[in-house]
Amino acid sequence: MNSDLDVLIIGGGLVGASLAIALDGAGLGVALAEAVPPRVELQPSYDERNLALAQASVNALRALSVFAADTPLAPIRRIHVSRRGDFGAVRLDAAELGLGDLGAVLPARELGNALLRRLDACHDLQRIAPAQAVALAPRPDGAAVTLRSGDATRDVRARLVVGADGSESFVRTALGIGVQRHDYAQSALVTTVTTEWPLDGLAYERFTDSGPVALLPLADRRAGLVLSVPRDEAARVAALDDDAFIAFVHERFGWRAGRLSRPGRRKPYPLARALAERTTAARSVLVGNAAQTVHPLGAQGFNLGLRDALTLAELLREAASRGADPGDASLLARHVERRAEDRAATTAFSDDLVHLMGNEHLPLRVLRSLGFHALERSTALKRRFALRGMGFRGDASMLGLRP
Repeated sequence: MNSDLDVLIIGGGLVGASLAIALDGAGLGVALAEAVPPRVELQPSYDERNLALAQASVNALRALSVFAADTPLAPIRRIHVSRRGDFGAVRLDAAELGLGDLGAVLPARELGNALLRRLDACHDLQRIAPAQAVALAPRPDGAAVTLRSGDATRDVRARLVVGADGSESFVRTALGIGVQRHDYAQSALVTTVTTEWPLDGLAYERFTDSGPVALLPLADRRAGLVLSVPRDEAARVAALDDDAFIAFVHERFGWRAGRLSRPGRRKPYPLARALAERTTAARSVLVGNAAQTVHPLGAQGFNLGLRDALTLAELLREAASRGADPGDASLLARHVERRAEDRAATTAFSDDLVHLMGNEHLPLRVLRSLGFHALERSTALKRRFALRGMGFRGDASMLGLRP
């Protein structure tokens, strides 16, 4: 491997892999360091979750040739939002709002497979796996990084280091960047179920006093289920037999999709918020969960991280076309500036909505119901709300804007 790189991406999960693909052919020396061998069953982010991809994410991944003809994308054409115990609901219908698909659902494992296939086709990318970063020292002309693989280590130098290494980011810690944390004391149980009635592109978000429940359309009357429960109940609920688990889901979600059946394996994910106090340092930048880990409400996490990666790739490609330094402080400042609005709005929206929808105070319940009623009656407000959920917010990357 060349020890002198333009860009070293540390972390080969969904966001890191997407960034590496977006930089292919840019005329930069790029390496992707992955802690595990590049196999889908070993990569922790290529798991059993069903990801709700915003339409901007779908557009970008298509433009990057990540999706093949047989990639099992299930379109989201309608969204139904409600709160148990409150009056009213908000219904977003893409056709009625004059929009295309609102997004699509894809299992994280399938997205991982698609990313690995596309990484294999990259011409200029160097892949280092398994390799874990164990030391990082920014210098004026480039960051010095030590990578460990088994008992062996090697030192490399990169003009820019990208930390895409997840919520417990080594890069973030090594750079001395603080993090603001909030534990929601909840876990999300992720599985699939079969619905009695076809969802036909309809996604549900149901809020309850115990946390949100999401039902996402998949193929063949299967649906992705995300069920939030108090942390101390997660193990008990995950261990319920199938009939008891379905009864528990119906009690929380209702019967909007008819009788549910055939639940898959249940896996709990602790829910917490972690925001890096800054996303850049000398010769370094954080993207994805290393920059911000948010509540999965509204499926904001991966979509937000992908927008980080796409904006960074756009800036780096433009710099490469001018022969500019990819780790220059002005480029990193421009990245922070372009991401500021989207990052602040999305992280605040996710956190505020969790607290707003979980509050049982009677006056707030009345205000919520009135808010649902007002939003449901305004096509203009619903269209604006839908466009933001589709990822069209802030200073967006051009890749996400292409249909």
